[in-house]
Amino acid sequence: MDIILNFFDFFIHLDKYLPVIIERFGIWIYVIVFLVVFCETGLVVTPILPGDSLLFALGAFAALGALNIDLLLLLLCLAAIGGDTVNYSIGHFIGPKVFHYEDSRFFKKHYLIKTHEFYEKHGGKTIIIARFMPIIRTFAPFVAGIGAMSYSKFILYNIVGGVAWVCIFLLGGYWFGNVPAVKNNFTVVIVAIVIISVLPGVIEYFRQRRRGGG
Repeated sequence: MDIILNFFDFFIHLDKYLPVIIERFGIWIYVIVFLVVFCETGLVVTPILPGDSLLFALGAFAALGALNIDLLLLLLCLAAIGGDTVNYSIGHFIGPKVFHYEDSRFFKKHYLIKTHEFYEKHGGKTIIIARFMPIIRTFAPFVAGIGAMSYSKFILYNIVGGVAWVCIFLLGGYWFGNVPAVKNNFTVVIVAIVIISVLPGVIEYFRQRRRGGG
């Protein structure tokens, strides 16, 4: 429970913890954030890692000169695209058998099924749409790899979605993260980003429940 609470505290107070991490690790901060973004998009077992909010916070600190915005853009676009590519490859390798797996501590079959339904509804553009939806973002390339999309088609959506996601949130933080109204209410902004990100998934969930109940 303490680990969960500490993670949640870190997640919503990125403005407090990031400066400490940047100062402590120096140039290695680029490796750390690359791995976080890569794992959040590339590993099915790590959908809870911060994505949107982390990008926004990194952009805000880059605007202050603590980080290099050009290097962040390059590395995090590569991390996002590479993560989805690895996730697709894992899905392609494991195949449909994964739908028979039971829930474990890290793997939730329900998330996979909901992502598959989302994919069936929206088709290839799911890879782009999912970039802006936590959890769905992690499972979408995995489902595509299982057999729903050819790699040549997937990689196009992957590049477009990855670059768009990183640029929107990273540059959003760079341009607006230090506006007084945002900077003085950074925690509120982070929470708002999270809520807005998960809202489409929540709406879709209740729509499906209502249809099922009808």
